[in-house]
This record gives sequence, C-alpha cells and structure tokens, in this order.
Amino acid sequence: MHSFHNGVPAGSLVGVRWVKASASDGRDDCFELADLGDSVAVRNSRDPQGPALIFTRSELAAFVDGSRKGEFDAMTV
Repeated sequence: MHSFHNGVPAGSLVGVRWVKASASDGRDDCFELADLGDSVAVRNSRDPQGPALIFTRSELAAFVDGSRKGEFDAMTV
C-alpha cells in the first residue's frame, strides 16, 4: 500500500482518475477528487501539477456529512 502526504504534487499521482465537481466552471471554481484506495486526493483543476491535499475516507465522510447539514454554509458567502 502506498502512503501519500499532504502537498504531494498532484501530477505525481500517476494512474489516478480525477473527478471534477459539476459546479466547477473551468475559470474560478475548480475542484477535483481522486480515489487513492484508503485515502482521497483533492486538487484545484486549474493547477493540475500543483499540490494535492490528502484525506482519509473517514475525514472526507465527516466533511461531506457536515456539508450536507449546512455546517460550512457561512464560508461560501
């Protein structure tokens, strides 16, 4: 099993499939995820070689759950 760290260059994650959020518009709002097995990578698709943040599946699940409950809505204004 490969171990990844935060800030790893997204371009070095060879062979992963990046999934772009449907709300991404290609100019300002560009958000992509990649399945790394036990973890998930997040990158800004405007900078595909730039850094990727790595989250465990449980960390991502906690974020998604909080998002669904509106816990972060104040940060989107």
